[in-house]
Amino acid sequence: MKIKLQIFLAALSCSTLTTASFAQERDDRATILNFKGIQFTSKDSLFYTNFRFRMQNRLGFNNVLDGEDNGKFDARIRRLRMRMDGYIYTPRISYSVQLAFTRSDQDFDDTGVANIVRDAVLFYNFSDDFYISFGQNKLPGNRQRVNSSGQLQFADRSLVNTNFTLDRDFGFSLNLSKKIGNMPFNAKAAISTGEGRPVQSTDKGLAYTGRIEFLPLGQFTNGGDYSEGDIEREERPKISIGGGYSYNDNTTREGGQTGRFVENPFTLKTSFADMIFKYMGFAYQAEYMRRDVANPLNTVDDQLNQHDGSDPEEAYAFKGWGINQQTSYLLNKGYEVAARYTYLKPHQQIRSYEDQIDLMEVGLTKYLKAHRLKFQLNANYTVKNGDFGNNFQRNSWGGTFQVELGI
Repeated sequence: MKIKLQIFLAALSCSTLTTASFAQERDDRATILNFKGIQFTSKDSLFYTNFRFRMQNRLGFNNVLDGEDNGKFDARIRRLRMRMDGYIYTPRISYSVQLAFTRSDQDFDDTGVANIVRDAVLFYNFSDDFYISFGQNKLPGNRQRVNSSGQLQFADRSLVNTNFTLDRDFGFSLNLSKKIGNMPFNAKAAISTGEGRPVQSTDKGLAYTGRIEFLPLGQFTNGGDYSEGDIEREERPKISIGGGYSYNDNTTREGGQTGRFVENPFTLKTSFADMIFKYMGFAYQAEYMRRDVANPLNTVDDQLNQHDGSDPEEAYAFKGWGINQQTSYLLNKGYEVAARYTYLKPHQQIRSYEDQIDLMEVGLTKYLKAHRLKFQLNANYTVKNGDFGNNFQRNSWGGTFQVELGI
C-alpha cells in the first residue's frame, strides 16, 4: 500500500494541533473519531491507521519518618507506549494495538517475562453505540482503571486502584450505550480468562465482569467523563455514576489478572462503585472498591515465578476494601490544583502483611495541550495504622515531578 507524502505531512501537521476540543483517548475502544495522531489512509479508503506515542518522565523522592537517612530517589521513564488504532475494509471492523517499552509496564517483576503487549483487540461495531470486542484489552472495571493513564491528574492512580484493579485480560466484551428517557447510560460486560496478560496456558476458571454507568445530567463535553479534571470547563453541571462486579473463578494469580502466580487457585469477588462530577472548572470524583475471597493466603508457584524453591514463599490476595476521593479546580492559563485522600483497609486475615493506610496528596498541574503535554508536581503524606501523631515512625512523605508528552 503506497502512502502519498502529502497525506503524511498533512497528518503530521494536524497532530501538532491537538487540544482539549478533540475527543478524549479511550482504552476500551479504537480511538479513531475526532482524535488527531499521525494518520495513514489507503487510496481507496479501505485501510486507516492512527499512530500515536506517549511517554512519562519522572523524578520522585520518598522518605520514612523513622529518624534514619533512608530517603529514596526515583528517576526513570515511568511509561513509554506506542499505539495504533484503525480499521480494515470498513469502519465497522476496527482494532487497537498498544505496546509498552518500560519494565514497570511489562509485568516483568511478577512474571519474569517482558510482555510488551498491553492491548491487541479487534472490534466489530454494529453502530457507534453498540460494539463487541475479542482480544486482550482492559476489563470494564473501576472508573480510574477504565480511564487511560494519559488522562490522569495525578502522576499515578490511587492505592485503591493498585490493590483491587482488574486491569487487562483476554476474552470477549459487549458494550452498549442507550438512553432511558433523556438520560444516557452505558452497559459493559466481559468474559475473560481471569489470568490477565497471558504468559502461559490458562486454567479452566473464567472471569465474569460487568459495569454500568448513568449520566442523569447528559453527556460530558468531548467524553470528559473518561478523563480527570474539568479541562473542558463544563458550562452545565455533569455527573456520571457507575458501578460493577467481577467474579474471577479459580484464578492462579494473587490479584486475579495481576500479581505473582500461586500454587492453589482461589476465587476473587470484586465489587466497585464510583462517580465523577464536573462544572465550570471544578471536578470531584470518588471510588469505592471491595474484594472478598474465602481464603486469601497462598504460596508462590515456583515453576512460574523467579524463586529458587528453597522455602515456600508466602503469597496472598488483597482482601479488604478502600475508598478514594479527589477534587480539583482549573485556574487560568491551564493551571490546575488538586487534592486526593485515599483510605485502604485490609481484612484481618492479611493484617500481618498489609497495613491500614491513610494517604493525603496535593497536586499542581500545568496543561499546555490538555493531557497530551502537561507538567505535574505532586506531594504526599502516608499514615500507617491510624498513627497520625503519637507513633509516626512508620509514616512517610514524598513528592513526584512528572512530564507527559504524547501525540
